[in-house]
Amino acid sequence: MHICVFPVLRNSQSAVAISYVSRRRKISTSADTSPKSKVMDNLKKFELDLDGLFLENTTYDYIDYKTDVDNFQQVRSVFIPILYSLVLLGGLLGNVLVLVVLCWSQRCWSYIDTFILHLSVADLLLLITLPFWAAEAAWDWTIGTPLCKLMGAVFKISFFCGIFLLACISLDRYLSIVHAVQMYSCRKPWQVQASCLFFWFFCLILSIPDWVFLEQLKRLKCDYNYNGYSTNGSNWRLASHLLYFTLGFLIPTVVMVFSHVSIMLLLHSKSQRLQTQKNLLLILALVVAFFICWTPLSITLMVDTMYRRKDFDYSETPVALSTALALTTALCYLHTLLNPILYSCLCMNFRHHMLHRLRLSSASPPDHQISLWDEPIVPEEKYTNQMVDMGKTCY
Repeated sequence: MHICVFPVLRNSQSAVAISYVSRRRKISTSADTSPKSKVMDNLKKFELDLDGLFLENTTYDYIDYKTDVDNFQQVRSVFIPILYSLVLLGGLLGNVLVLVVLCWSQRCWSYIDTFILHLSVADLLLLITLPFWAAEAAWDWTIGTPLCKLMGAVFKISFFCGIFLLACISLDRYLSIVHAVQMYSCRKPWQVQASCLFFWFFCLILSIPDWVFLEQLKRLKCDYNYNGYSTNGSNWRLASHLLYFTLGFLIPTVVMVFSHVSIMLLLHSKSQRLQTQKNLLLILALVVAFFICWTPLSITLMVDTMYRRKDFDYSETPVALSTALALTTALCYLHTLLNPILYSCLCMNFRHHMLHRLRLSSASPPDHQISLWDEPIVPEEKYTNQMVDMGKTCY
C-alpha cells in the first residue's frame, strides 16, 4: 500500500539566513558602484535569496512517516498470517465437528438444525478464503484478478448469509414467543430449505459489485478499482458501500434488536420458567457474538469510504485507517471460532452428542430423538398444543 507523504521543510529560517549572509559578503566585495550595477546586484541578491528558500532547502522529513508505514507492513506481514493460520485450524475443527454432530446424531431434524447447518457452511466458506488473505499480507497479492474476485465475493456472501440467517431465526423466535405464530411448519419442511436457498441467492446478487470491480492492482493488492469503469469512481464506491451497509447490516440489525428486546420484555413481565430463558440465551449469544465481531468492520469500511470520497486516491489511506481495517477484518474471522464454542457451552444436548462422537464420554449414548438445542423456546402458557417443540419438528 502506497502512502502519500507530506513534505515538511527543515530549518528554513536558518538556511535562508546563512545563504543571505554569505551572499551579502560576496556582494559587498564588488567595486562597481554605478546605478546599473546596483540594480543588477539587487536582482542577483533577490534571486539568490529565493534560491536559498526554494532550492537549497528541499529536504523532506520522510523519516517518521516512513517508519510508521514500515512498522505497519512488518507487523502485518508477520502477525496476520500467524493469526489467520490459528483461526483456520480452530475454525475448521469446530465447524466440521458441528456438521458431523448434526448429520450423524440426528434422526429427526428441526428447522433450527437446518439454520445452524447453513451457518456452519457460511463459516466454512469464510475460512476457505483465509489462506489467500494470509498470503497477501505476507507476500502481496500475486495470484491474479480471477481469484481476487472469487475470494472477495465469497467473503461478502458468507457475511451476508450469516447475518440474514440470524435475522430469520430471531424473527421466528419473536413470532413464536410473542404472538404464538409459527413461520415454519413441520408438515412443510421444504419451507426452511427454500428460505435458506433464497438467502444464498440474494447474497450472490449482493456480491455482483465484487465480481465487477475487484481486481489485482499494479501495486500487487486485491482491491476495488472503481475508476477503471467510471470517471466518477468515488460515487460508485459510496453507492455500493451504502447498499452493503443498509441491506446487509442495518436492516437485519433492526430486526434482531427489535425481536430480542420484545422477547426479553415479555419473558421478564410474565416471569417465564428458567429453561425458557436458558434456551433463548443461545440465539441471543449468537447474535451478540456476530455484532461484536462484524460491527467494527462495517463502521471502519464506511469511514474508509468517506475518506476516499474526499480525495479518491488509493495512495492516500493513512496508516491508522489501514491498521483499523486489518484488525477489524481479523476480528471477523475470529467469529468462525465462536459459534461452535457457544453451542458446546450453552447446549447440554449438543455437548453430550459431541463428546460421545469424539469418544470422550463414558455416559450412555444420547437420545437421537431429542433436539440438540435442549428444550423448546416458548412461554409456558403457549406451550400446550403448539407444534413448536424443536425435538418434534422432524423432517
